[in-house]
Amino acid sequence: MTQYSTAMKERMVRRLTGPSAISANALGRETGIGQTVLSRWLREARTVDPMATPSKRKWTGAEKLRVMLAARGLSDAELGALLRHEGIFETDLMAWQAVAEAALSDVVRRPGDSDAMRRIQALEREVQRKDAALAETAALIVLKKKAQAIWGDGDDTTPPPSE
Repeated sequence: MTQYSTAMKERMVRRLTGPSAISANALGRETGIGQTVLSRWLREARTVDPMATPSKRKWTGAEKLRVMLAARGLSDAELGALLRHEGIFETDLMAWQAVAEAALSDVVRRPGDSDAMRRIQALEREVQRKDAALAETAALIVLKKKAQAIWGDGDDTTPPPSE
């Protein structure tokens, strides 16, 4: 099975889809690549979102910072040239800047800031209140049993004290 480079596949797909597109059969006869292979490449190219293709380069934090600092204060033309030179999209640069600004912002998030955390704290307070009520009820029951053991339950046959 012949392995084709990504660049070769892209060139063939451009020939199949461009303004002067030719059929997969004609391109296959011209290049010697099978029509089924060309059709599969075309199908794959149509299903892949070009904006979702991962970047070939993995950027470190220091590299991202260097590009963000270099992009500060540039005109649109200069920024475009920088982005082309670095091989990144403007959306990537804006996302990096947003993440950096969020990390450096003065807003400090406390663990109790979210709605879920507030709900959890309210439920914990309710459980503590109910535990305290249950403990009080249990103590009253124990005291009642001790009082009955000491003085009796009041069901005995002794006559009430006479006046």
